[in-house]
Amino acid sequence: MKVAASAVTNTVNTYSIISDNNTAEEAMVDSVIYNHNKGIKADPDRSAPIGLFDSGIGGLSIYLHLAQQLPNERYIYYADTLNVPYGNRDSDDIKTLTLTAVEWLYQQGCKLIVIACNSASAYALQTARCHYPQLPIVGLVPALKPAVLASKSGHVAVLATKATLNGKLLNDVIATIASPSATRVTKYFDPQLVPWVESGMPENSETAQNLRGQLQVFAKDGVDQLVLGCTHYPFFKDFVMQAIEAQKLSMQVVDSGQAIAERVKQLLIANNLSALPIDGLDRNGVLDASLSDNQIKPPLIFYATKYDKQMDLLLSRLLGEQTHLQYHPHFEY
Repeated sequence: MKVAASAVTNTVNTYSIISDNNTAEEAMVDSVIYNHNKGIKADPDRSAPIGLFDSGIGGLSIYLHLAQQLPNERYIYYADTLNVPYGNRDSDDIKTLTLTAVEWLYQQGCKLIVIACNSASAYALQTARCHYPQLPIVGLVPALKPAVLASKSGHVAVLATKATLNGKLLNDVIATIASPSATRVTKYFDPQLVPWVESGMPENSETAQNLRGQLQVFAKDGVDQLVLGCTHYPFFKDFVMQAIEAQKLSMQVVDSGQAIAERVKQLLIANNLSALPIDGLDRNGVLDASLSDNQIKPPLIFYATKYDKQMDLLLSRLLGEQTHLQYHPHFEY
């Protein structure tokens, strides 16, 4: 695979920070170090980028946590927008598409890869590991463990795609964590949630109304912990929390982005892969005040397998106006 020669590079300024202290230490994160037979240097380049992959733009919620905790690192993001969503695909399709993305990021020289997609992690994480021994790979699973541990009612709910809800990773956590503690886990899937995020999350839409109503249903059933089990969903976390407050519901919202970032940080340190301090610091470690954030922090490099004219608008809407971003919208296979 290669980037088409006609690929266009655009630059927009974006921002947003999603913070979730509830899951900082407890979210279930699965990772491993591999040694790929194509050969990774014994001493990998510390300045090499971290790769992130998702079927769409939802994994940017994970990027935001990473950029907050690891601002010195360079990032490459692969969005398989040609084949999104993965949640309704069969396991073989998900494995094939995930391996294609991981291979592409590997060829870009990434020192660590985050499969920032719950559906892809559920069905393809182990396969990716088998193909890339000695490459650090971090996968996602909904943050059910911290929700179960924090629940006082013994009833938690997980919002996710069908692939994630039916996948082995989540159901292993249910079997090993929730069931032994007699915690009831309600699984909920709404196929309109991802399109709603990508359309800008209009608050007067039918999807928004349905989500508000579902929160009431959860509350009546005694749910006190709500797990956002898709990387798109943290983008509407504020909406959910405001709805919970407005309806005076006793419910906490949990996602795993913060824990993913902390796990990546641990792996980089353990393998001596952390990027060196950013340029713009003097010998005493003081930041040059004349430099802007965009002059100091490396841009997020964004690749999409399918591009449309709304892509830059969508990225700006979800990320805001402070993170420097470059995107290359076209691929050639």
